Amino acid sequence: QVQLVESGGGLVQPGGSLRLSCAASGSSFSRYAMLWYRQAPGKQRELVAGITSGGATNYADSVKGRFTISRDNSKNTVYLQMRSLKPEDTAVYYCNSKLLSISYWGQGTQVTVSS
Repeated sequence: QVQLVESGGGLVQPGGSLRLSCAASGSSFSRYAMLWYRQAPGKQRELVAGITSGGATNYADSVKGRFTISRDNSKNTVYLQMRSLKPEDTAVYYCNSKLLSISYWGQGTQVTVSS
């Protein structure tokens, strides 16, 4: 079983930056695809970014060019660097790990973009 713990959320002004981290327990972290989702109040959870075990990345159109996902397999950690933040980026951000049919979720971290 894998446990995921997100950190790095908080309050930031529009145009600012934050880096989210997701630390995974357990072995075989490098085999998992890692993803970041977010859920704003009253909205469905949406995929923000993903990174495969091989390092290939993909992004939602709304964050392309502003967010960067990366992973450090030596630290069992995935990151989401967020720049040029907008109020519409406000949401709870969740880390997700996937390997075949196995999926784990973190508890989420709040990101609020407001002046």
